[in-house]
Amino acid sequence: SSDVIQQFIYEVAKNLNARSQSRIISGLRSFFNYLVFEDCRKDNPLELIESPKIGRKLPDTLSEEDIDNIIKAIDLSKPEGERNRAMLETLYGCGLRVSELTNLKISDLFFEEGFIKVTGKGDKQRFVPIVDITQKYINIYKNEVRNHLKIQPGFEDTLFLNRRGKQLTRAMIFTIIKQLAEKIGLKKNISPHTFRHSFATHLLENNADLRSIQLMLGHE
Repeated sequence: SSDVIQQFIYEVAKNLNARSQSRIISGLRSFFNYLVFEDCRKDNPLELIESPKIGRKLPDTLSEEDIDNIIKAIDLSKPEGERNRAMLETLYGCGLRVSELTNLKISDLFFEEGFIKVTGKGDKQRFVPIVDITQKYINIYKNEVRNHLKIQPGFEDTLFLNRRGKQLTRAMIFTIIKQLAEKIGLKKNISPHTFRHSFATHLLENNADLRSIQLMLGHE
């Protein structure tokens, strides 16, 4: 009965967090739906029982100093160092998703106008401002490193390439960021999305207009 279920959930709640409680309630609800479907029961005792609200945990945010330290830790004596610096400056400076970074094309760069064209979720395109310093690092990589790669067919227009002349994977970007965080002893749990979240947070802290930030992030 509902009373038995209610008592069970009350006992469970003493020891488990909201997410675990929610998972148990969801499992029970599915099980009783199955029993109703198989004509073993006439009702589902969980119909009136609500799952606990689960707050979305905000991702860790990097300070501007953290970002400077990560970028300073890049070894520029290696060719991929120039690429990694340009990538992280673009990831943070334009607030991109990791897939938007890996898919960025040379034909998407409109430096004279001060924008890049970004293809986001659902193939939606948007123009995002790009500052002079980020343009400078992209140009250094493009003209001094990328020029010397043996580019594989189909990747001639892809901006950021691996050593084999192909598009970088999302996993590779995660690895680069994790290794740099470890190198500087950063104790935060960071990913490429942390740069995007930090971009938005820093703009808000510096009194940028919320609608403009939404547009730059490609959010509805």
